[in-house]
Amino acid sequence: MAFDIKVPAVGESITEATIGEWQKQDGEYVNRDEVLLVLETDKASVEVVAETSGSLKIKAQSGDVVPIGSVVGEIDESAEKKEPSKAAPQKEESSKKEATKSSQPAAAEKSDELSPAVRKMVAENNLNPDDIEATGPKGRITKEDVQNHLAQPKSSSSSAASAPASKKAPEPIKIVGGSQEIERVPMTTLRKRIAERLVQAQHDAAILTTFNEIDMSAVMNLRSKYKEDFKKKYDVNLGFMGFFVKAVVEALKAYPRVNAFIDGNDMIFHKYFNIGIAVGTEKGLMVPVLKNVEMMSIAEIEASIKAYAIKARDGKISIDDLSGGTFTISNGGVYGSLMSTPILNPPQSGILGMHKIEERPIAIDGQVVIRPMMYVSLSYDHRVIDGSESVGFLVKIKEGLEDPARMILEI
Repeated sequence: MAFDIKVPAVGESITEATIGEWQKQDGEYVNRDEVLLVLETDKASVEVVAETSGSLKIKAQSGDVVPIGSVVGEIDESAEKKEPSKAAPQKEESSKKEATKSSQPAAAEKSDELSPAVRKMVAENNLNPDDIEATGPKGRITKEDVQNHLAQPKSSSSSAASAPASKKAPEPIKIVGGSQEIERVPMTTLRKRIAERLVQAQHDAAILTTFNEIDMSAVMNLRSKYKEDFKKKYDVNLGFMGFFVKAVVEALKAYPRVNAFIDGNDMIFHKYFNIGIAVGTEKGLMVPVLKNVEMMSIAEIEASIKAYAIKARDGKISIDDLSGGTFTISNGGVYGSLMSTPILNPPQSGILGMHKIEERPIAIDGQVVIRPMMYVSLSYDHRVIDGSESVGFLVKIKEGLEDPARMILEI
């Protein structure tokens, strides 16, 4: 009996997917629950597993765009699992030996011929092969032999003959045999969707960016003091992101327009706070969402971020993990970025950019001191958020991080 392999439903708004890669070969025997293929949608990658055991027959190839519910293969449950044959490798090995033996006479016949690369060098430099000392196997001339010959100084007779001639202008160096190879790779569905959304954000929103800087001394001292106790109690590291998420929530409460969307002629104000954390993966940027973070502790925030990072790395992110965000945080500082203008994640109206912490001299009470400083940026949709609100939003975050007690007391 043949069991159909169908494209599963992976989200309400998703009607098709791209076959990213088959993990099994056509005709191969597969066991129940083994991963057969990886589907790529415009939001995430989804693994399709075998629901029964048998011989696999592939009906759609990697790169094909297939509708949800369509049949991309089948499993023949009547097929029996075959044990690997031991005779085949021996036969293959013997055939390799015969091929090697048969090729040896041919190689001997061509021992005095020039390779294409060497022939090209000889022709371009008007050389006589008889003048070149050969060091290759069986007296063959190698590229290094030609290069060494060209590097040798000319004889006195040739120098004398060329003396009356006018001095030639210097020629640019030409590298012989250098690669000009290119590779054309089709964009994945996820990468195409990311590109579309970035262009859409630039086209649909009136994006501006404002900046501020934060003295990270208080947060860094707090982390140094409690990070070991925090790790022992919660089994997760005390990072910067937990503090930033808490500060963002307090700033969104003070400036609710930053947490709002435009929908036609209306503005939708969210009474909850779902914060997306941008995560870079090999397949592209993903933004898993921490839902209702206003109800989370810093430990719960850090644990959730760690779990999402592992899921993103392993390609286990689901559609639900990426949906429902009302505001986004992007941390370019982990890559060494000192300043950036992040692009909005539609339909959101704001995104916070974190950056690298660097020690810089600043003036405090008339004295120049060295402090660990971070530039932060807010890219925002000017249709929703006024300039004064964007500046006030960043100031609120700055106040919360430079005096963390404000976040605890919610002032």
